[in-house]
Amino acid sequence: MKRLTLKNVGQVKEADLHFGDLTVLVGPQASGKSISLQWLKLLADTGLIQRQMKTYGLDYDGSLKQFLDVYFGEGMQSIWKEHSAIQLDGKALNTEWRIGRLQPEKPESAFFIPAQRVIALTSGWPRPFQGYSVGDPYTVRAFSEGLRLLMEREFTGSGPLFPKSNRLKSDYRKLLQQSVFANFSLSVDKVQAQKRLVLQADEKPLPYMVWSAGQREFVPLLLGLYWLMPPAKVARRGGIEWVVIEELEMGLHPRAISVVLLLVLELMSRGYKVCLSTHSPQVLELVWALEVLRKHKGSADDLLNLFDAPHSAGLREMARAALGKTSKVYYFDPAGTAKDITDLDPSSAEAQEASWGGLLEFSARANETVAKAVANSPEFASGDLFVESK
Repeated sequence: MKRLTLKNVGQVKEADLHFGDLTVLVGPQASGKSISLQWLKLLADTGLIQRQMKTYGLDYDGSLKQFLDVYFGEGMQSIWKEHSAIQLDGKALNTEWRIGRLQPEKPESAFFIPAQRVIALTSGWPRPFQGYSVGDPYTVRAFSEGLRLLMEREFTGSGPLFPKSNRLKSDYRKLLQQSVFANFSLSVDKVQAQKRLVLQADEKPLPYMVWSAGQREFVPLLLGLYWLMPPAKVARRGGIEWVVIEELEMGLHPRAISVVLLLVLELMSRGYKVCLSTHSPQVLELVWALEVLRKHKGSADDLLNLFDAPHSAGLREMARAALGKTSKVYYFDPAGTAKDITDLDPSSAEAQEASWGGLLEFSARANETVAKAVANSPEFASGDLFVESK
């Protein structure tokens, strides 16, 4: 799958997405970014999703409308209209036939980390698929179930879950320790035989609900990254080709966002195609820097300097691989269209591209407002402001 086209689906009047190794979707809330990414997951894993729904007793009776309510969440069947259409790689897709008939089951192809990931650990332990209401989106339920299986199958021994020597490169662990966990470790604790995740610095464990907002947001993401980066010589997990992460910046300080973006580059270097939705200019700053470095033959060391990251052999190898990949950026307009703004040229005549999908608008207005206020001030007129600045 190299291209996905949506027409008259939900808020989206038309979105023609040509995927790169890294594809970023920007735009205001309710502009169609999440719907587009959930369709990517659905079309990549139709048979698997159908069978998982059947396993857990979700019956949509072969109806596309009912399926959309189960998959996207209650009330979402309205996103499919009379003139709705989907194309894959330029070819029209018979969506009702694809959903109405049981498709062949294949290994999971797209791993989806939803924006609502924090609710996967509301009690300090991953909730099972059946632990959600019928109206909750499939992507949230499946992500939570995936974390539960990871905890039950791969983390049954003793010792902390973070930092963990056979999970993530040591450089990433050190950076995450500094930017997210401070002096805490992540461990499994028991209260009356009930397992839970806790942070621990001294002897007394800290339960999930007293963690910082950033730690609560990041830990589900960390566990998802653990799943995608198995502790073996194999770089990728099974048949997974796509990694979708919604709003990776949620709750995180800019330094922590930088480390997560390094991990995104690691995913790309392992051969995953990564799709992000974001409201953070920091994500687009990375894409812009990648495009400029590629154009001007920048080095792996140049890319690592962007992150103030160690220039170790492992990170250099990752950075070289990331520079050899491709990027795409799309702006989802509230009017229902998606525009390719990959060049991210601040001098572009296209307002959407110049403002990076609106993410630079406030910064530009702040600069303009302050410049005008300073220029009109008595101090500026008298020259005192210039003297003071000297």
